Amino acid sequence: MTVQNVLDYLWTLAPEAYKESWDNVGFLAGRKDAPVTGILVALDATADVAEEAAALGCQLVVTHHPLIFHAPKQLTDADPMTEALLSYLEKGVAVISMHTNLDCAPGGVNDVLAETLGLSKPEILEDGETAGLIRAGECCPVELRDFAAFVKERLNCPGLRYVDGGKPVRRVAVGGGGCAEYIALAAASGCDTLVTADVKYHQFQEARTRGLNLIDAGHFETENPICARLRDSLAARFPEIETILSRHSDLIRFL
Repeated sequence: MTVQNVLDYLWTLAPEAYKESWDNVGFLAGRKDAPVTGILVALDATADVAEEAAALGCQLVVTHHPLIFHAPKQLTDADPMTEALLSYLEKGVAVISMHTNLDCAPGGVNDVLAETLGLSKPEILEDGETAGLIRAGECCPVELRDFAAFVKERLNCPGLRYVDGGKPVRRVAVGGGGCAEYIALAAASGCDTLVTADVKYHQFQEARTRGLNLIDAGHFETENPICARLRDSLAARFPEIETILSRHSDLIRFL
């Protein structure tokens, strides 16, 4: 098996056409014909993950967040992004990243987030689309504080922030990573709650004004569930390849 074989399979899970125009996804570093006997799956393509892959004998890292967002003008260790890229090239570890295409794909980041939070009948919030970013589903009616505690437990959050929109939780929209710009859509679509991350102060204010409960459960925590699903999918498709889940967790710490 080669890097190209793995890439071809990942495109079937999250087609490139689903990505946002500004995004950079797919095969980002390495040689496409390089043989692969080990794959490491991680949320981030950091230099630490490159070292972890090399230590485990993995020739390929599959991540959610891209190793490269913008084309670098120099390939040196003077910049954190190019330093990470150098680490992969020096260690002979290839990188494939599935980012916003995996957010939007059926069975991707946000379907897995909805499933992790036990939402029933999840659907794409953007009407008429076969793929989209935000998912919405139903849950048994519960008070917001109890639901927030449930989210914290299910996603292994070290802490979370929320604002009370004045309603019990029944219909929940989810968007892994920073999706607070969908507050208006979630409220207009009959959702009483939005679970996302990277929420700004004024967005909490907007949510409360619109009568929407808003939970910021952390960028890493809302997206990380996809990594185990990717690991399982790759292991099932390529049983001859050892597929490992990265040990690296969220770098943000709480006091």
